[in-house]
Amino acid sequence: MDTVDVVALTRWVLWAGFAVACLFGALAQRTHFCTMGAISDVVNMGDWTRARQWVLAIGVALMGFALLSLRGDIDPSKTLYAGPRLIWLSCLMGGGLFGFGMVLSSGCGNKTLVRVGSGNLKSLVVMVVMGVSAFATLKGLTGVWRVNTVDRVMVDMPQGAHLGGLLQEVFSWPAQSLQVMLGLVLGLGLVLSVLRFQEARRVENLLAGTGAGLLVVAMWWVSGALGHVAEHPETLEEVYLATNSGRMESLSFVAPIAYLLDWFMFFSDKSKVLSLGIVSVLGVIFGSFVVSKLEGSFRWEGFGSVEDLGNHLVGAVMMGVGGVTAMGCTVGQGLSGVSTLSLNAFIALAAIIVGAVLAFKYQMWRLERQL
Repeated sequence: MDTVDVVALTRWVLWAGFAVACLFGALAQRTHFCTMGAISDVVNMGDWTRARQWVLAIGVALMGFALLSLRGDIDPSKTLYAGPRLIWLSCLMGGGLFGFGMVLSSGCGNKTLVRVGSGNLKSLVVMVVMGVSAFATLKGLTGVWRVNTVDRVMVDMPQGAHLGGLLQEVFSWPAQSLQVMLGLVLGLGLVLSVLRFQEARRVENLLAGTGAGLLVVAMWWVSGALGHVAEHPETLEEVYLATNSGRMESLSFVAPIAYLLDWFMFFSDKSKVLSLGIVSVLGVIFGSFVVSKLEGSFRWEGFGSVEDLGNHLVGAVMMGVGGVTAMGCTVGQGLSGVSTLSLNAFIALAAIIVGAVLAFKYQMWRLERQL
């Protein structure tokens, strides 16, 4: 493959990633697919409908990732989440910060982008502040804190910090084969457990859960199959085109917002190029915008008070710092990471849920004090 082919292929990867993200944004806008909303429904109303959408999405993503691995379309050991380090404290603290912050900011990273697309100026402020905080945690002041504190606490797992590697010693099977089998079995189990409920079988709920899971799988294919070059003509090395990490990536919305701001501010720097993460952020906003316009739900919305602004700013900072520390958000770890059976992703997702529940309890306590 010559250089021209690589350049052309990179464009295809970026356009394909943008299309997948557009569909994800459109789906989230149309079905109100949202992790924070799902947790809020359970905590405040005892309604598990949107939580089952999320579980269905996880099940579909697990099976889809396992099938891509089984077919040989992707190599599960080359994902962003693969590696021998179990950074459990980073995921625990980062996930807790992110979960608490997303409640204060009225939505996770994905929901923030969806609301930006539908005219919510509060979410635009959250997006910018979250992006700056995320970039600082990647390379700035809070990044130094992260690297020198929580990231130092880890467990080395030679077989890989995923469920297959954890169970490899028990079953004495190759960790990668065990990982694929577990993905298929656990994914199918989650899907069947959700479909037992009549409410979950409604078209809108099936569309939300199945659609979100399939789009995560689609992005794995775009990144890991379409964008995979076994031998780059210039470096003669294996490469995954248009990824910020140099490895396979799927949907995630914290660090990519930071990369978008970096690309925007230093556009004249030729080393700053578009990546799958950047076009994913733009795609979700665009997809939400199109659907909100078609539905007639697009409307401008701003802050109602100084307290409202303060809550959103604090929440945005917590999401930026927490999302990078935990290596992902509700989508980045909760769907993309979990689909690989990453132990870090399971810890981060659990911490996000706990953080969100504590934030809802805090808000209720505040309301009771004001009465």
